[in-house]
Amino acid sequence: MNRLRISAISYLNTAPLMWDFERGNVPDIFDIHYTLPSACARELQAATADIGIIPAAAYPSIPGLQILPDVAIASRQPVRSILLVSKVPVEKIQSVALDTSSMTSVALTKVLFHKWLGGARAYAPMSPDPESMLENHDAALLIGDPALQVDRSRYATLDLAEEWIRYTGKPFVFAFWAVRKAALTEAHSDLDLPGIFQRSRDHGLLPASIGEIARQWAPRLKIGEPDVSSYITHNIYYKLDSGCIEGLQLFYRYASEIGALPASAELRFLEARIPAANRVLAV
Repeated sequence: MNRLRISAISYLNTAPLMWDFERGNVPDIFDIHYTLPSACARELQAATADIGIIPAAAYPSIPGLQILPDVAIASRQPVRSILLVSKVPVEKIQSVALDTSSMTSVALTKVLFHKWLGGARAYAPMSPDPESMLENHDAALLIGDPALQVDRSRYATLDLAEEWIRYTGKPFVFAFWAVRKAALTEAHSDLDLPGIFQRSRDHGLLPASIGEIARQWAPRLKIGEPDVSSYITHNIYYKLDSGCIEGLQLFYRYASEIGALPASAELRFLEARIPAANRVLAV
C-alpha cells in the first residue's frame, strides 16, 4: 500500500485537526507537509498530494475529489481571523488589496460586496501586510494568523463570517478535508479515513488539548492564551453538519452567479469503511 501524502496548513485554526497526526496516534501510512491553503488545493490538483485541507472555493475546480465527512473549518458567529481591514467607511471603499492565500475568503469578499455592500470594487492581490496593503488601497483582506494579530484600534474592521451570517442566516464553511479518489485505489480496504480525521479533531478539542495548543500558540501570535482558547472553542466550528452544508451550497451558488467561482459541483463525500473485524454478517 502506498503512503498517503497529506497537504496541511500551519495556522492556529488547524491545530486541533492535526492533533493525532502530530503525536503519532494514527496509522503509519501518512506523509505530512505544511503549506498555505491555496497551495493545498494546487497540490491536490497536480496529484502531488493525496489528501488536503482545501479552501471551500477550490472544490468546484478540482475533479475527482471526495470530501471527508463531518470535519471542517467553519463559523457560526464572528470568526476573528477573516477580516476586511479598512482606513475608510465601507461605503467609501473603492479598492481592496486581497490576501490570496485563501481562495475562499477572496470569493467571499467579492460576494459580500456584490450582493450587499454596494457592488464590486477594484481588487488587487498582495502579500498579507496591512501597512503595505493599505498604502495604495482603501481596504485589505487578511486571513488566518495575520488577521488575529491586527491592531483593531488602528483600523475599521469587518468580520466576513459575521457579515455572511448577518445576510444569509447560514454558517460559513472556509475549508474541509478532501481526498483524491484516484489515491484511494491504493489504500487498504479497511482504512477508515473519515474516522481517523474525525477522531483527530475530537482529540484536539478536548480541554487538555486546547490548553496545550494555547500554551504553544500564544507566544507565536503574541496574543494571550485565553484569546487562543476562545478562538478555537467559540469562533471556529469544526463540524461539517447539515447547516454548514446548506451554507456551503448557498456560497457556491452566489459565487457562481457573480463569476467569482465556476458552477458549483455536487458535494461527494467519502463513506466510512468498517474494519473487517467489526463487520456483522447479515443472517
